Amino acid sequence: MTITLALETPEAREAAAAASGAGDLLVLVPRSDAARGPARFAAIGTLASVERRGALPGGTQAVVVTGQYRVTLGAAVAAAGTALWVNVEPVEEGPPSEAAREQARELRAVLEAVAEHRGMGRLSEYFRAIDEPGRLADTAGYWPELSVERKVEILETVDVDRRVKLVLGWAREALAELELKDRIRTDVAEGMERTQRDYILRQQLAAIRRELGESDSGGGGDDYRARLDALDAAEEVRAAIGREIDKLERTSEQSPEHGWIRTWLDTVLELPWGRRSQDPMDLVGARSVLDADHSGLEEVKDRVIEHLAVRKLRSERAAGSTGAADRESAAVPLRRGDGMILALVGPPGVGKTSLGESVARATGRHFVRVALGGVRDEAEIRGHRRTYVGAMPGRLARAIKDAGTMNPVVLLDEIDKLGADWRGDPSSALLEVLDPAQNHTFRDHYLDLDLDLSDVLFLATANFVEQIPVPLLDRMEVVRLDGYTDGEKVAIARQHLLGRQLALAGLLEGEVEVTDEALQAMIDGYTTEAGVRSLERQLGRLLRKAAARIAADGTPQGPIVIDTADVRAWLGRPHPRRDVAARTADPGVATGLAVTGAGGEILFVEASASKGDPGLTVTGQLGEVMQESAQIALSYVRAHAEDLGLAEDALDARRVHIHVPAGAVPKDGPSAGVTMTTAVVSLLSGRPVRPELGMTGEITLQGQVLPIGGVKQKVLAAHRAGLTEVILPARNEPDLEDVPDAVRDQIRIHLASTIEEVLDLALQRETLAA
Repeated sequence: MTITLALETPEAREAAAAASGAGDLLVLVPRSDAARGPARFAAIGTLASVERRGALPGGTQAVVVTGQYRVTLGAAVAAAGTALWVNVEPVEEGPPSEAAREQARELRAVLEAVAEHRGMGRLSEYFRAIDEPGRLADTAGYWPELSVERKVEILETVDVDRRVKLVLGWAREALAELELKDRIRTDVAEGMERTQRDYILRQQLAAIRRELGESDSGGGGDDYRARLDALDAAEEVRAAIGREIDKLERTSEQSPEHGWIRTWLDTVLELPWGRRSQDPMDLVGARSVLDADHSGLEEVKDRVIEHLAVRKLRSERAAGSTGAADRESAAVPLRRGDGMILALVGPPGVGKTSLGESVARATGRHFVRVALGGVRDEAEIRGHRRTYVGAMPGRLARAIKDAGTMNPVVLLDEIDKLGADWRGDPSSALLEVLDPAQNHTFRDHYLDLDLDLSDVLFLATANFVEQIPVPLLDRMEVVRLDGYTDGEKVAIARQHLLGRQLALAGLLEGEVEVTDEALQAMIDGYTTEAGVRSLERQLGRLLRKAAARIAADGTPQGPIVIDTADVRAWLGRPHPRRDVAARTADPGVATGLAVTGAGGEILFVEASASKGDPGLTVTGQLGEVMQESAQIALSYVRAHAEDLGLAEDALDARRVHIHVPAGAVPKDGPSAGVTMTTAVVSLLSGRPVRPELGMTGEITLQGQVLPIGGVKQKVLAAHRAGLTEVILPARNEPDLEDVPDAVRDQIRIHLASTIEEVLDLALQRETLAA
């Protein structure tokens, strides 16, 4: 290299002056880094010749020197003057290897590319003129961005192969950095040009539409883009919306597709992407809300509080509120699938639907109800595809939009009433909705976007758990609401129903008082349900009568007190109760217990025998399972007639007829086998069934009594009907824990394992003839 050196230090000036008398030769040695040891200079220097002497514009003396070759520094030489003299030995460089020549060719190409990026393409000819690999690597000394440390490293690298390889690696790094900067600069420039081009084209398109008389009011592309910018949604959702906006801007308003796209955009942008309600952390307050809205239902309330407690712990520990020692082992971050899926199963009027609103209040979430009764089209759940005219999203997507948040309480009402036909099976579509492992990517056919339902709190209601498909039932946590006792109904009427009906009747608090005896009279004489819906209706009738009296006679001096006599006078005669004693007075009639859509009920099984071909006739709209129970009962009696104390020819040439009133009501289920067997044996033996006793259970051909379901509802039905004794299968003994203590204290429960035990308890000791 030929460079100009300013002689700024006394040492430099002394050395330059001394060189004038010694062939104008200088040894240029960089100062070594302090990290390399106490040595002041590097081990390798450059022998340079002085070409010219002069002064810089500022007056500083300077010399122009040209580097000749590398030298190794030797010992210092004593000489007159203050200049430093040293012995040097030229560094002999061996011939480069073939690998070094290959790398030199690559280095030349890389250096040319770097020069092109820096706008110094003229250097390419200079690089091509250098044939020696070592000299080509030494040209890195011209590299302005190369640090002094790296330049010293090149100087001290005597081996040509290593030097070429070293410089090649640095050159590659520099080229990659320059290419990245150019690519970024190009992308930014292209993006700005594209944005400007799109803006100009949109302005031109708007001008053309104005000339054609096509108005862009009511939300054009710019309006949708502004709404998209404010949307807190996933990148996939934003990209899909952006594509539809582009399509909208290219579509004429005269095209039907323009309206379809706009409807889709309005629907998608109205969804509450990213908006969530905050769960309350006050568990005591949440429990107070649940208790204030509903009496009883402890299992459901406990489950909701457990859900909130888990959310609270996970939130606190994820935020690091616990101690440092606990965080490593206990901190669990919130994750997908923190929703809850409960199925509330029970008869009408027990508060399943209203419980959903109460849960929403307790959890601080929005509430939305989705009615599924009678739904037979899968598109009602998943939505219609956009190819159809009048397509719209499914009920789940509309529910999320109505709720305004992504984590509402969604009540799936009457889920057991779903149907299926040629349009699909809605219950199969619900499998994805109610599966915590899948519902974070629920895809509505109309939206064609993933909806995250994992934080939704689903509550499903049903009257019959047996009518819910098994795969769907497997995804829900079933909580049974089997009905209320009379005492619970009085408490519910006093705490909840009375205040609501007073307001509906326009009455003020304190104007009308209803005694507990009056409430009990309404329960006994005017309702026969497991819930309280009919009780509320009768209470409303009663209060409207009181309101009519106040409106006609004026406000009384004191409150109107409604007692038992007023109930009879204002509501008319009570509904006649089933006279169990009269119905079971004759042999061949037994009182059974069943579960219907209205809760537990008692039913009478009647048996008669007439001359004719041996066989069985069943009536009363019995289902296949119940008809099989009747056949099993008759077969057992025929096979064990002697063991039962019956004549061997009791069923010879006689046709047995079993009837279950009421004939207009369909009935089915296996739990009537015990009752049918008892009715047939009662008929053939002439021994009536005890009138105060009801029974339920499935029977086998060997006379075993098998367990049944709905024990609590059946026992409550027996209690409402005035029965004092109930026969249950012995294997249902654990289910008695669900029966309220107040009912168990008033009903004597017998557990039977065989039909012989049932008959011994159920039949009176003497025949009717005696």
